[in-house]
Amino acid sequence: MPYVIGDELPNAPAGERFRALLDRPQILQMPGAHLGIAALLAKKAGFDAVYLSGAAMSATMGLPDLGMITIEDVCFHVRQVARASMLPTLVDGDTGYGEALNVMHMVRAFEDAGAGAVQLEDQNLPKKCGHLNDKKLASADEFAAKIAAARKARRHLYIIARTDAVASEGMDAAVDRAKRYLDAGADAIFPEALTTREMFIEFAKRMPGVKLLANMTEFGRTPFFTAQEFEEFGYSMVIWPVSHLRIANKAMEGLYNQIKAEGGTHNAIGRMQTRAELYETIGYHKYEELDASLVKTIIPTGMPQRD
Repeated sequence: MPYVIGDELPNAPAGERFRALLDRPQILQMPGAHLGIAALLAKKAGFDAVYLSGAAMSATMGLPDLGMITIEDVCFHVRQVARASMLPTLVDGDTGYGEALNVMHMVRAFEDAGAGAVQLEDQNLPKKCGHLNDKKLASADEFAAKIAAARKARRHLYIIARTDAVASEGMDAAVDRAKRYLDAGADAIFPEALTTREMFIEFAKRMPGVKLLANMTEFGRTPFFTAQEFEEFGYSMVIWPVSHLRIANKAMEGLYNQIKAEGGTHNAIGRMQTRAELYETIGYHKYEELDASLVKTIIPTGMPQRD
């Protein structure tokens, strides 16, 4: 499917389409997809929305996830994901890139780029992955002010407030913070780095009627749970933020090692997406149909044999 144009463009803004997905009875499943091609593959697999991870964007740029990327860095990724797939996208907004005015600028920039929702977290800079140690939290008042600023600036963007307080302040404090953030204007809550089934269930029971987001990241503090299990716990959304990047990085590392060891890719062909598969995913021939000056491409069906 190429960039959507003309009559195929959605009529509703991305934020409204994201909210409509949450009106359905089933949990909203969002795999990570921080590149246009990844969003197309997620859409092809049947997902209705995707998550754009700050850790994935940072790693793709060769940087650690320490709040080093900028609003414009993120908008570059949002634009390609939104334009390529038209899927409502939940974007990791880290700590908001500054104080209240910066948060307002971020919200408008993300909306203009095509985002459907944003997640903000109550850490101070330099921020860390939510599953790491010794995170520095902002005060509840400071973060509530950021949420209020986001609410004031948004036209349609869905606002999710993440709290990292469970690890350092405990469940009671995390619940109190979540309630403050809802009062400030958040649409949903993301309790980060819960470590047991019982903790997920308790948090949900103490937030009746509230839309909740669960994070199912690998190599973190949360055990493996399925989307169905999270739904049973009382959660409306679940993300797999960096899974696609981990898979892709491992595959690339293996390929580079194989080329170095064997002098070519001849023994890696079976693990590759074919040219035909790639062109089908990106809608190559659809673009040719849109431009009559292009001669229709004939895809090679195989590689020639060596003499």
